[in-house]
Amino acid sequence: MLDRKFIVDHCELVKQNCANRGVPVDVDRFVELEQRRKARQVEVEQLNRQANEISKSIGKAKDPAEREARKEQGRQLRGRTQALQAELEQLAGELDTLQRRIPNLSHPDAPVGADDQANLELFRGKTPPATFAFPPLDHVQLAEKLDLVDFESGAGVAGHGFYFLKNEAVLLELALQRYAVELLAREGFTPVTTPDLARNEVLAGTGYIPRGPETQIYSIENSDLSLVATAEITLGGMLAGQTLDAERLPLKFCGISHCFRTEAGAHGRATRGLYRVHQFTKVEMFAFTRPEQSEAMLDHLRDMECRLFDGLGLPYRVVDTATGDLGGPAYRKFDLEAWMPGRGEFGEVTSTSNCTDYQARRLNIRFRVKGEKGTRFLHTLNGTAIAISRALIAILENYQQADGSVLIPEVLRSWVGKERIEGVST
Repeated sequence: MLDRKFIVDHCELVKQNCANRGVPVDVDRFVELEQRRKARQVEVEQLNRQANEISKSIGKAKDPAEREARKEQGRQLRGRTQALQAELEQLAGELDTLQRRIPNLSHPDAPVGADDQANLELFRGKTPPATFAFPPLDHVQLAEKLDLVDFESGAGVAGHGFYFLKNEAVLLELALQRYAVELLAREGFTPVTTPDLARNEVLAGTGYIPRGPETQIYSIENSDLSLVATAEITLGGMLAGQTLDAERLPLKFCGISHCFRTEAGAHGRATRGLYRVHQFTKVEMFAFTRPEQSEAMLDHLRDMECRLFDGLGLPYRVVDTATGDLGGPAYRKFDLEAWMPGRGEFGEVTSTSNCTDYQARRLNIRFRVKGEKGTRFLHTLNGTAIAISRALIAILENYQQADGSVLIPEVLRSWVGKERIEGVST
């Protein structure tokens, strides 16, 4: 979240940023409450000083009546202090609620717009979109013909949006994980597997809403746990409450987890097949940096995503994400969109974000510089390496052949054990 003093001192900037992001927050109300809180805090401190002075004077009073009068005065001061403390707690609660709803600032170069229609294309990958001498099928049709995904059984077991991967699709999932983790490990990322559950305070710390009408999170009843929507949550929470030595930074992790999303409100063809599902596996990149390192780290994470998809031989473009599509914690975000012939358009497959100190402030993750007094909040960044379900879409649709088979990207063949997925003989 943004610093409270910064919000007050830069009220108009924060209001404009909220408007650019389409986030309705009453910033003026926040400023008013903060001014009231500070005034009440001064009153409490004054009353406490008076009460201390009176308490010291009671023993010095020789007249019993005077002592009783001073005791009564002390009781009245304590009563007024208690009332003000209760008001302070109420103000603090309302301020915290508003403060947590205010999004991060936006990078000056981020395109201003309400949604992804305002995203700005920056560049395209090394592989151009393929041309087909036949009408290309979408991944659902290919998966049915090649017996790779069972949507019907998934819906029967868990509901729409769940599925069974089968045969070579399972091998592709495992191969994609190995491919991503091995490349990232060579680049200094520490591989980890993370819990699929996290405490709600960790979700809130990373900017996710565990409960309520706007949530995309599956919560566990009668507990303070929720299923994670991404390993960003668990990787960010891994260092919550810690203070790191600056010499250790940056720290880079790649985490494998299952991801669970309600996808409430999703509709249209984006819900067809594997594009928008309730559960999938993902390899996530996460970095902790000093403030001056974070912009370069964002470029590094974006470049790693490009290397992964260039290596897979998949056509894509990279876009600078518009303010209205950033999400609360992100200062700047780049999306990588793969060409999906079955849809005839680009579809988002990865994204990478610089969250500056927004998450670190909520999670209380700091760093100290040797020889300097005090500590500062570090910066956090995240980036999708491979979201398996959407990577499978791009592979199946771009590598389909006229005979109905699908070639396997060369970098994955050693793990899959074959060069081509062919139809099942009947």
